[in-house]
Amino acid sequence: MNIWIINQYAGSRIHGMNFRSWYFANEMKKAGHRPHVISASYSHLYHQLPNIQGSFTDDMVEGIPYTWVKVRRYSGSQSIGRVLAMIQFMLRLFFFPKSKLNKPDIIMVSSLSPFPILNAWFWSKRYRAKLIFEVRDIWPLSLIEIGGMSRFHPLALFFGFFERFAYQKADKVISLLPKANEHMIAKGMNPKKFVYVPNGFDPNELSKTKPLSPEYLAAIPSDKFIVGYAGSIGAANAVEYLVEAAALLESQSNICFVIVGKGQHKPDLMKKAGKNVVFLDPVGKDQVQTILASFDVCYIGWHDHSIYRFGISPNKVFDYMFAAKPIIHSVNAGNDLVADANAGFSIAAEDPALIAETIEMVSKLPKDELNRLGQNGRKFVEEHHTYEKLTAKLLTAIV
Repeated sequence: MNIWIINQYAGSRIHGMNFRSWYFANEMKKAGHRPHVISASYSHLYHQLPNIQGSFTDDMVEGIPYTWVKVRRYSGSQSIGRVLAMIQFMLRLFFFPKSKLNKPDIIMVSSLSPFPILNAWFWSKRYRAKLIFEVRDIWPLSLIEIGGMSRFHPLALFFGFFERFAYQKADKVISLLPKANEHMIAKGMNPKKFVYVPNGFDPNELSKTKPLSPEYLAAIPSDKFIVGYAGSIGAANAVEYLVEAAALLESQSNICFVIVGKGQHKPDLMKKAGKNVVFLDPVGKDQVQTILASFDVCYIGWHDHSIYRFGISPNKVFDYMFAAKPIIHSVNAGNDLVADANAGFSIAAEDPALIAETIEMVSKLPKDELNRLGQNGRKFVEEHHTYEKLTAKLLTAIV
């Protein structure tokens, strides 16, 4: 089948995040389908921008056909410029050169931005194609519950119109969040439309690792129990609670904390951290498993936001589990992959004292027990979260 995937933030392994649409398209192609990704020329998450020539640029990204839609650049993830880029993307799609593409059998719109659902709905009627809406983050609810925006703010009402339209008009609604159907039904979705397809990973890709320089690895003590975090260090990542927990354990000379990554909160955390915390620059995607191998336990934390009652689907957990490392998961959410896999220790969110207490307890466990938990995680992600299996589930639901 010809499948159009419209995702304003669809990057690739070349351009950077977000990767999900590329992986789906790659597996769809392996299954004999013909995917085409329609994305925007700019995202604050790209680390390499595509080469653009005019309003619409056709490209081939590692075997997957793309069309890049030219949009304005913006200053940050929470800027008004980002919203303007979303609106521009939708408006440009009205002039999209559809005749260059094969007639679609399925049109799939992936949020964050729900605006292209309007274009896709018109096209689905014209081509008699199935219309699929994929929800990665629930907007405008995230703006309201995390950002503090009023439910009656014009922007919230604007997003809300497109959200309700999508739930009502789509043939299927795909969500990364297992309990998001509660919210969607309240907004007018038929319960039968809902399909849960979480995030995933490519085991072949994670298996291809590159070494790190001896100078880089030398910063990690070889004679201590290493509590590691690898990922973004921003507002959403709750790394500050790990740093606070480290301060409570400064007297424990056998425990060291290693934080790998970059983000807007990193400079402040470096100032607050004690001598038992080591900050390292981010590593390449093909070096993540190498750095994780030097950790004894991995940490991932969340803020205590009510929006997480619908569930979470963190990519970082898959990296940790594939590395067969036990995980300390500081979370209050509607689901918990670490608990489901029996791959570590789940504790309440935003509690540095409890994080410190758990780390101290874990540091005293036998290595065989830590290895058992790590292997549980490895088995779990290989059975449930490879993109090959997730795409098969997606295609079964939408084809």
